[in-house]
This record gives sequence, C-alpha cells and structure tokens, in this order.
Amino acid sequence: MSVYESIGGEPALVAVVDDFYVRVLADPELSPFFVGVNLNKLKGRQVEFFGQALGGPMEYRGATMKDVHRGRGIEQKHFDKVAGHLVASLAAAGVPEETIGQIASVVLPLADDIVAGKVAATD
Repeated sequence: MSVYESIGGEPALVAVVDDFYVRVLADPELSPFFVGVNLNKLKGRQVEFFGQALGGPMEYRGATMKDVHRGRGIEQKHFDKVAGHLVASLAAAGVPEETIGQIASVVLPLADDIVAGKVAATD
C-alpha cells in the first residue's frame, strides 16, 4: 500500500493541505510570501504534488520547485518553519509518526531547490 493510500487518499490530502495553509498563513514570518497568491490554485497544486510524490494516481502539472520558488528570498529558516507546519498538519490529521517520517523524506530534500542560494546536487 502506498503512503497516499495509507493516509486516506485525496480527501485526506485535501484536509491536510487546507490545515497546512491555515497554519502557514497565520505565521507572521511566512504569510508575506503568499500575498497576492491564488490560494485555491496553490492548494490544488500541492495536492497534486503530494498525491504524485506519495504514490497516488495524481500527476503534478506545476512548474519545478526551483522555478516556482526562484527569486522569492526563501531562507532555510522559512523552509524549516514550513516543514514544521506540514508535520503539525499531518499529526493533527492522525497520520502515524512513521508515515510522517516517510513524507518528510520526500519533502526535506526539496530545500536544495527552494531555499535561495542553495545549490542542488544535480546542478
């Protein structure tokens, strides 16, 4: 069974992503990054991304992580806060700690493409 299936599929992802953005937008250090952003579109892309990354049937159709985040001035501290909010949202949804660890192993390497000034291993 994929991680996608084990956490409850698309309905669970939608609930986690909704909770995640409530947390992120309530964070005064992170909310400025989302001014003027179409949140409905962003949430849809997040669900697609996680659905594909966690073994679901979805296909992520957005731009690369590097392209989406380029020029936004995201620092490691911002990435870490976002990751913390994701973990909190997953835990609040009842996702087991071991599964949260599996999801983190997908997300944490993305720092190379998201954090300003980092150079990905593939560059």
